[in-house]
Amino acid sequence: MPLIYKICPETLWRDAEAAGRFAGAAIDLTDGYIHLSTGAQLRETVAKHFAGQRGLLLIAVDDAALGEALRYEPSRGGALFPHLYAALDPKAVRWVAPLPQDADGRHIVPEDIA
Repeated sequence: MPLIYKICPETLWRDAEAAGRFAGAAIDLTDGYIHLSTGAQLRETVAKHFAGQRGLLLIAVDDAALGEALRYEPSRGGALFPHLYAALDPKAVRWVAPLPQDADGRHIVPEDIA
């Protein structure tokens, strides 16, 4: 069960849990798919797209539970990134945790992820 990850504002995720589906953040809706990252890609994704943002959650998703709607496609630097072409069913989520920040405001990704 490989895990892939979504970074999401807590309020947006809690609304999705209540609704029983996550349609995506603004960038996901614009691009037509939900942006996800592998563990190896996570630190760079956080630094590049979420620097300084507070109130974020790290959401671990079982990629096998997403079926054919999940595609690994070339993105940043030609690396294959997971893109979900459907709403994310919270049942595919294995865990959700706050994404803390250090004293300088940099997000702290758990050591065991990447």
